[in-house]
Amino acid sequence: MAYKIVILGASYGSLLGTKLLMAGHDVTLVCRQATADLINAEGTDVRIKLRDEDQHRSFKSGDLPGKLDAKTPEQVNPEDYDMVALAMSEPQYCNDAITDLLGRIAAANTPCLSIMNMPPLPFLRRIKGLDASKLESCFTCPAVWQAFEPGNVTLCSPDPQAYRVPEDGANTLHVGLPTNFKAAPFEQDAHNSILKELAASIDAVRVDGKDVPVKLRVFDSLFVPFAKWSMLLTGNYRCVLPDGARPIKEAVHGDIDLSESIYETVNSIVSQLGANPEDKVPFEKYANAAKGLLKPSSAARAIESGADRIERVDMLVNLIADQIDLGTPELRAVTDTVNARLASNQ
Repeated sequence: MAYKIVILGASYGSLLGTKLLMAGHDVTLVCRQATADLINAEGTDVRIKLRDEDQHRSFKSGDLPGKLDAKTPEQVNPEDYDMVALAMSEPQYCNDAITDLLGRIAAANTPCLSIMNMPPLPFLRRIKGLDASKLESCFTCPAVWQAFEPGNVTLCSPDPQAYRVPEDGANTLHVGLPTNFKAAPFEQDAHNSILKELAASIDAVRVDGKDVPVKLRVFDSLFVPFAKWSMLLTGNYRCVLPDGARPIKEAVHGDIDLSESIYETVNSIVSQLGANPEDKVPFEKYANAAKGLLKPSSAARAIESGADRIERVDMLVNLIADQIDLGTPELRAVTDTVNARLASNQ
């Protein structure tokens, strides 16, 4: 069965969108008018390297079986879609047009799959024993999430790494690390059925008889996407320095013992929330992958470019750690550095 999916965010969202288009589903990308005009005129171009191939292949939306269009937030009717994907950075949801659209999505009870690093507040309300009201300070505009039914929102770990190719236009995306999206379940069986059908259809796609990387994997555990937190706190946010930025490789391997300590502390926090050992990624596997991450994280680059608002998973983890008495000076130091740099940009 072909589904209609609307994705908020046409940059990183175009990766998930392309995978859905390849599987025969119809996709709407929500973005600014200029980007929408470009996509509606030329489509999207997402570049993915297939296994055992040296060069990336270009997957253009016009060549794929699903139908793609792009709209501004005002043009979207949530009731026209089977599922919403949230693919924007958390501060971007404060935009008035996006805030209005979120309200209409909540009112329509359309299931939402977040592929943000920052878990939406409704998803955090699904975690037993966690007081989500005490986590609102991590969010730029927490009020935009109030109307959502928690069970209608789930989280998907955005493990694939991709970036825009500025010289080729806002409708191009280059996939640097073609790993999988790992989704937690919804509360309702009907919503999980859609999610699993989307995953199966993506898995079945072949190009010239070859498997195509970047799958959608659906898990029974709410905590699988939280495995990313230890990586973010150990690597991504520690790229932010008091007076500059460093590559993820250097953040992790500059002091490997400290990195492992931070990583395991965050793993302990996730375990205390209810995660099973199989929900997590071993430190050795992450540290090995970090050897190939030769640029500063997107958070660090944004701060270096003058941003005064970014996604604050670092602050979220610290506040959760304080709730369950697992906070450490090392974790707080990460957030203190980010706080200071953001304040200096204001």
